[in-house]
Amino acid sequence: MVLGKVKSFTVSYDCLNDSNVPVFSSGDSVSGRVIIEVTGEIRVKSLKIHAKGFAKVRWTESRNAGSNTAYTQNYTEEVEYLNHKDILIGHERDDDNSEEGLTTIHSGRHEYAFSLELPQTPLATSFEGKHGSVRYWVKAELHRPWLLPMKTKKEFTVFEHIDINTPLLLSPQAGTKDKTLCCWFCTSGPISLSAKIERKGYTPGESIQIFAEIENCSSRMVVPKAAIYQTQTFYAKGKMKEVKQLVANLRGESLSSGKTETWSGKMLKIPPVSPSILDCSIIRVEYSLMVYVDIPGAINLSLNLPLVIGTIPLHPFGSRTSSVSSQCSMSWLGMGLPERPEAPPSYAEIVTEEQRQSSLDVPAAREELDGPLFAYIHEFRFQPPPLYSEIDPNPDHASRTEERRLDACPSR
Repeated sequence: MVLGKVKSFTVSYDCLNDSNVPVFSSGDSVSGRVIIEVTGEIRVKSLKIHAKGFAKVRWTESRNAGSNTAYTQNYTEEVEYLNHKDILIGHERDDDNSEEGLTTIHSGRHEYAFSLELPQTPLATSFEGKHGSVRYWVKAELHRPWLLPMKTKKEFTVFEHIDINTPLLLSPQAGTKDKTLCCWFCTSGPISLSAKIERKGYTPGESIQIFAEIENCSSRMVVPKAAIYQTQTFYAKGKMKEVKQLVANLRGESLSSGKTETWSGKMLKIPPVSPSILDCSIIRVEYSLMVYVDIPGAINLSLNLPLVIGTIPLHPFGSRTSSVSSQCSMSWLGMGLPERPEAPPSYAEIVTEEQRQSSLDVPAAREELDGPLFAYIHEFRFQPPPLYSEIDPNPDHASRTEERRLDACPSR
């Protein structure tokens, strides 16, 4: 009898999304097929699958132990998220080469279905970094007598969803800084920076609206800029390794001495990037928006605003909330003033004369409450509030304060 040959041996997933990409989350069912195409007939002891998911970090550092001695220190760590085994054909034992219990696969294409449940506990999002990774895959092994096992493996993607429609991730992020430049015994004026974004959470493909004011009271030419950074942090054996990468950036106009620049919602688009990883004990992926002033010959003046890159985009209600906060951002930076409020209603419009007179008569049922305290409360129950006035009672003090503010920088 002439034995056949295995023409192809692959793993395929049943994708539930429109993009036909195997993407899953914790608690999802991962299903697929092991596809075997053979010419002729083959005899098989077993067909097994092994699904595994883990986070792993690894890096090396050189150490000096003396004047002529050096060695390399390895740092490795691993966290397991998934470990599932199943037998699709045959039995567990594969160490014998007996002819008993063999399964014959005839010529042609054959598919063997498999299914497994991902853990309900939070899983780390799939990730590939410089010193570590988070990977999930299904490996199939075909065991035949007197032959080495055939193996094939295919990865799938896991997203631990981050919903940016939460109060924490919808809250605005803001900051203010200033810097005074010194050169020998001369001191120039300060450089000030104020920046704000309407929320903390975004998804890839969105644009961040940056509201900022940069004021240059120094004697140098400066350039305002903004950039999104990704920070990868790896942990192993009590040590930490950090990698910082530029994701996107923009540049403003150069500012000469005494000039001010205002960003009224300058847009910076987030490219396709991995979501934030915040729940893995050995790998963290974090993002930040740096708004900074590039100062020649000096350390830059910078503001770091934290970002979280999520997987569930902003809902319509969240977008209305964000638009309201963006409208208020101009006022926050001192670039606009709210409208003058209307005067409150008068006392006579709220409390009638009949109500006020009736309140002056203490009910008999409350005679046991008579005393200094009750008399005090009763007396002021319907008394009118102080007269409303839009005239500042201390105009001289306010004008002196405003004059001091106007003298702070020539650009104002």
